[in-house]
Amino acid sequence: MTPISATPIAFVRTLLLAYARYGLDPAAALARAQITPTTLRQPDGAITSKQLEVLAAEAMRELDDEALGWFSRRLPWGSYGMLLRASLSAPDLGVALRRWCRHHGLLTSDVALSLSVANEVATLSLLDQGLKPEMREFCVVTLLRNLHGVACWLIDSRIPLQAASFVYAAPAHAAVYPVLFPVLLARPLQFDAAQTCLRFDARYLAMPLRRDEKALSAMLPQALALVVRQYRRDRLLVQRVRMLLQSRAELANAVALADALNVSPRTLHRQLQEEGASLQALKDEVRQAQAVAALRRTDRPIKQVALAAGFRNEKSFSRAFRQWTGDSPADYRRKMGQ
Repeated sequence: MTPISATPIAFVRTLLLAYARYGLDPAAALARAQITPTTLRQPDGAITSKQLEVLAAEAMRELDDEALGWFSRRLPWGSYGMLLRASLSAPDLGVALRRWCRHHGLLTSDVALSLSVANEVATLSLLDQGLKPEMREFCVVTLLRNLHGVACWLIDSRIPLQAASFVYAAPAHAAVYPVLFPVLLARPLQFDAAQTCLRFDARYLAMPLRRDEKALSAMLPQALALVVRQYRRDRLLVQRVRMLLQSRAELANAVALADALNVSPRTLHRQLQEEGASLQALKDEVRQAQAVAALRRTDRPIKQVALAAGFRNEKSFSRAFRQWTGDSPADYRRKMGQ
């Protein structure tokens, strides 16, 4: 695939401010990243994520500052590796992220990271406590994307974002933000917001870590790729599909369901297969649960129960129900009423 040039050149210009701060020449790093003076002069120019990754890696080593000049003090090379190593022994993702946020505060007081949970939604927040205005956007975008990438890596799963918000005004390159922070819901990206944060399903926090020291050692040389890697596997996909089928009857077909999950129907079927499930099996499971609940808790006619469970007629429902339970719907209701 041909790399897409979608990373704003504004991020490169911000990074070059760190070189100016430390009195060093960025020419060699720019050359290795294949970023030309002509590109730097383009007001609305863009580079690939790989080019920024190369430039940032060179700058962190040359400047010995993994914060790239954002903070009031240097974060020496290896600082974020230390944070990751300290989080690796956590029993689940929630503990790992809280540990990361707490330890990040020991490195710098210029930003405060925190994790909170409300109404089954996890919120990773970033509070600006002293960033220079010219450094703020690049710092915020990088820290949040890095933390999201670390979270995905720790549990070896894609973590779909439900929302992303930023306290600053929409920049000139705001159109690239849906690429930087792909989210699932309508109107998910907000600028001039009350807080800077990412939101996602809180159930991911309970997932155990799937990485160890050996995996960490293998990952660290390419750690910057975490901020752009798109994980194919979503370890909560089965649960998410089940919930959508239970709550939204209009999503009964694969196309509508895949669209709600922001994936292609082919990808949906493949990922479910990787998790040992199928869409038809999940649909049957949800239908069975709905039908059983209706037969046990209501006196609705069986025809109405069949239609509510998504069957075209009572005959097909009765046939399926007998395969599930060994009884006809009427026999099952009588047994439950005894």
